Amino acid sequence: MSPKPDKGARRRRLTDRLEALRERAFLLEQELKTYTKDFFRVCIFGSARIKPEDEIYIMTHELGRLLGHDGIDVLTGGGPGLMEAANKGVLLGKKESGSKSRSFGISIELPFEKDDNEHLDIKHHHRRFSSRLDDFMRLSNAIVCMPGGIGTLLELYFSWQLLQVGHMAERPIVLIQRSFWEGLIEWTKEIQVDRGLVSAGDLRWISIVDSPEEAMEVIRDHYQRFSERKEALGEPQP
Repeated sequence: MSPKPDKGARRRRLTDRLEALRERAFLLEQELKTYTKDFFRVCIFGSARIKPEDEIYIMTHELGRLLGHDGIDVLTGGGPGLMEAANKGVLLGKKESGSKSRSFGISIELPFEKDDNEHLDIKHHHRRFSSRLDDFMRLSNAIVCMPGGIGTLLELYFSWQLLQVGHMAERPIVLIQRSFWEGLIEWTKEIQVDRGLVSAGDLRWISIVDSPEEAMEVIRDHYQRFSERKEALGEPQP
């Protein structure tokens, strides 16, 4: 007869594994807390499928470069496509200006995104979308959405609803490429607002632009107010 499984040993292994996971989550939480106050960060969402020769990839890279040049951190999902473009761009802008900008990547396990991109100063990994989205919001001061698919829409609407219900501090949501986003926003106005399902005031956080330079105008305005608040509180500027 084969020996009976040792239920006590199995339970201990499970307990040890859970404890290790709790400890890892706690350490990650403590580390992320060190990134939340001093630096202004822009979270850039967009498709992982877009290639370097695409106009949108080039625009995303340029936006990252402009942010890095201004000393602003960039936060992405750490994967390929437009995430790579943004992370690569901020490191170039940082190199050009000598700023202290950092390139963040918050990744997740997906069958079609095996590895993080190579342009990250700081990396963190999540197993679930919910905790990953929470960190995107907690670590960012402004949100940019490039063209993308279902994941990008999820990130847009998650951000937008948290602003709508007052669950996170005020910040702009910048949608880049008018031809991609304008139809969605017009539908929101003509259908949801008209039927009373969305308030007209809920659109106040949304800006639609066509270039990295236009996006920077919105971001710099918010960055200036962020800096003024820090100065008024006597906090050192980064």
